Amino acid sequence: MSRSTKVAIIAALPREIKGLVRGTVADASLVADGVWLYRIDGAVVVAAGMGAERAAVAVEAALAAGEVGMLISSGLAGGCTPGVLAGSVIEAGLVVEVASEDRFVAGDGTGVTLATAAAIASVAEKARLAERFGAGMVDMEAAAVARIALGRGLEFRAIKGVSDGHDFELSSLGRLEGERGSFRTGAFAAYTAVRPWTWGRAIELGRGSAKALAGLEEALRSVIAGSDTLGG
Repeated sequence: MSRSTKVAIIAALPREIKGLVRGTVADASLVADGVWLYRIDGAVVVAAGMGAERAAVAVEAALAAGEVGMLISSGLAGGCTPGVLAGSVIEAGLVVEVASEDRFVAGDGTGVTLATAAAIASVAEKARLAERFGAGMVDMEAAAVARIALGRGLEFRAIKGVSDGHDFELSSLGRLEGERGSFRTGAFAAYTAVRPWTWGRAIELGRGSAKALAGLEEALRSVIAGSDTLGG
């Protein structure tokens, strides 16, 4: 690789990085393995699926693509407390892996705690994570990224867009994970289409996600440019 980079941005799903990589093309040699890797000015951006295993795959692809000094776990997360609102962008100061209870400092170590769970969290699980760990947000990937960053001596940050609030739940989401940590968007649309009572929640999730991703793109561009003003 002739070009080096300082920042590697790791997300779960291609739609979470769509705005950031607009106008570029994914590395064709990796797409067949479910890895969407893009090179933009100042960064390599990768989405390889939901969950810890796929996050690790994404990180290894990013590290192989050029020199990296900082790993950023990005993408969408759910809110666990009333103060963490859908559509907001928040940087975590601490990441907690729920299964092991291992803790990882993120950024400057101040701000919201992000819990990394093995599955999409229900309302009850969000409340438990808030009580048990003081978590303000929950995702499925950040702890895996943090563990690799620690092992490689790399700077680590976790910057998330909040797609849904602490009281949001759509039970179908947890059943729609596809191969290599993908989300079966078509199956979700089909499931929702014949269940009118879910339409309001689906629209709410879509709006929250869209607002969060727009803000997240802006925040990440600021980090890449070295003019970061994002707070926790």
